[in-house]
Amino acid sequence: MFHAKVFIQLKPSVNDPQGFTIRGGLQQLGFDSVASVRAGKYMEIALEASDEEQARAQVGEMCEKLLANPIIEDYTFELEAG
Repeated sequence: MFHAKVFIQLKPSVNDPQGFTIRGGLQQLGFDSVASVRAGKYMEIALEASDEEQARAQVGEMCEKLLANPIIEDYTFELEAG
């Protein structure tokens, strides 16, 4: 059993309206030092694989095919055996 922690964020060149809204809310609450916010997605996935290489390949394929939009999003993931 492997556990993947997947982090997905918009590419730097893509506008992030949710991040702009969060930044505005933080500034209204008095956090004037906040210059910018980028919002993203976080997922935890448990999967069966014969070894770490196969698990990494499966998670990468999941991200490319469904979890992330490779045109506007970047992704990274951490993998742990357990």
